[in-house]
Amino acid sequence: MAFFGLFSSEKKENLDKGLKKTKESFFGKFSRAIIGRSKVDGEVLDNLESILISSDVGVDTTLKIIERIEKRVSHDKYMNVSELNKILREEIESLLEENGSTENIIPFDFTKKPYVVLVVGVNGAGKTTTIGKLAAQLKTSGKKVYLGAADTFRAAAVDQLTVWSERANVPIIKQQQGADPASVAFDTLKSAVANDADVVLIDTAGRLHNKVNLMNELSKIARVLQKIVPDAPHEVLLVLDGSTGQNAFRQAVEFTKATSVTAMALTKLDGTAKGGVVIGISDQFKIPVKFIGVGEGIDDLRIFDKKEFVESLFG
Repeated sequence: MAFFGLFSSEKKENLDKGLKKTKESFFGKFSRAIIGRSKVDGEVLDNLESILISSDVGVDTTLKIIERIEKRVSHDKYMNVSELNKILREEIESLLEENGSTENIIPFDFTKKPYVVLVVGVNGAGKTTTIGKLAAQLKTSGKKVYLGAADTFRAAAVDQLTVWSERANVPIIKQQQGADPASVAFDTLKSAVANDADVVLIDTAGRLHNKVNLMNELSKIARVLQKIVPDAPHEVLLVLDGSTGQNAFRQAVEFTKATSVTAMALTKLDGTAKGGVVIGISDQFKIPVKFIGVGEGIDDLRIFDKKEFVESLFG
């Protein structure tokens, strides 16, 4: 099978379903804002600005989108309201394209073996579940995966990851609650290398009450990993709860200050009307959004294809 079922029509249907609440909320507001209007004027654009901000696209990204539309309105002199939906779609897609191509999406570089991923994020964001779904999909695609339970501050985190390891049928390395996270990470990578693993996914403590402590802990984990694989970790994946809207954006700000985040995953988009946050985060951070979660099933964690996302949102 293709990794993450990239070419599955069923996956596209799941994406459409997962973004349904966001789409209905946005276009419900959009329709009310333009009813009775015949052309795109300042009032229509003001209404659109409010809609985008209330849909958690974010202020800065919203202003960027409105500015682009204003330029097109100014250039064309007269524009029907009926054209606005098409133009909005084009400008959002263009904005996202500028921050990285949607073609040839490769979630992990399998030429690096093992490919080591540190997964960070606050408790409740879906971090451990994301690791489990990644492990299951990687295993199904024929990759040998190891899990490291380095969130040793919560027994529940280790237990949850253990359940996922059993479900995905992949090995997990763990220690007792309160153990040194760096020690768990070291043991995980050592075992993975000895057993010729392709990918190592390491869970880390989900807290952000002290950025200095978080940075020190993650830096220590990186140092011990580099004793085994000099360029590890190859990825620091930040998991954010998309249903929290702008709170997810603020978490992204804090985590990117605390550590070198290289990729993001936004979860729980199926249960919220705040899916617009994906647009804002993708635009504002020069860090790729690699995965989005649009349902409870293992296959509902999918690679973020920007073009496909816009098609589902506007289609």
